[in-house]
Order: sequence, then structure tokens, then C-alpha cells
Amino acid sequence: MIRYTLRCSSDHEFESWFANGAAYDRMASTALLDGPVCGDTRVSKALMTPAVAKAPGVKGRPDAATATAPAPPQQATAGPMPAQLLAVLQRMRAEVEKTCDYVGPDFAEEARRMHRGEAAERAIYGEATDDEAADLRDDGIEVAHMPWVPRAD
Repeated sequence: MIRYTLRCSSDHEFESWFANGAAYDRMASTALLDGPVCGDTRVSKALMTPAVAKAPGVKGRPDAATATAPAPPQQATAGPMPAQLLAVLQRMRAEVEKTCDYVGPDFAEEARRMHRGEAAERAIYGEATDDEAADLRDDGIEVAHMPWVPRAD
């Protein structure tokens, strides 16, 4: 894992983790990176300083400096959602609302009707209980759960 300090064209600075430098390059070249504050996809690496720590007691060099890899990101804990994640989820919500039909609490039944050919196939979203979603999956109907965050506006 590698951590880069990034900056959008609006000069907002933030950090992000990548599997390696090539992963960053792929995401940057396809505009998959964006600023968490403004959503700007014109993102580049900012000037960074390397992570260097003193390694006491290295044989023959008591205070030798050694480069260390940054720690991998921590598991999610309770607390405020990171701004970058919130921005991505808000864009996902906007795209779902723009391109899918809202069927409300009738989601499971409408998905079944489409699966049986009784309703036109289309992208839908709505509400379903965990049990309803599990039953749909058991019947071979693909469903996904998406965290529904407040709109960005």
C-alpha cells in the first residue's frame, strides 16, 4: 500500500491509499479520482515528504535513519464518514436517481415481476428488508445494497 497526498485543480489537498503507483496512474488517467470537497476530477500528486523514522540500535549505527512504509488504512470505525467517501456515495445516489425507476417499498415484488417477465426489465431502486433481499438472491435475482446518504445539494 502507498499513500499519496493529492491536490485537485481547486487546490484542495487530501490523502488517498493505493495498492501501488500503477494503481494511482490507472485511476488518474480514467478520471476515477476526485476531490472530496468539490468533486473535481482533475487531481494530481502533491509534493510529499517521505516517511522516515529513526531506527534506534541498528547494529553499527545507533541512530541510523531508515525509510518505513506507511501503515495500511485502519478498519472503519464509528464516527463521521470521510468526506471523500461521502462525495462518492452522493454521486452514486445522484446517478441512481437519474437513471433508475423508484419503486419504493414494492422493490422485492417489482424485481420478481421483472424476473418472471410480467413487467418490463429496467433499472429500479427502492426499499427491501434484508430477508427480502436474501430471498431475491436465492431465486437468482441480482440485488445490491447501497448506503443512502443525504443529497449533495
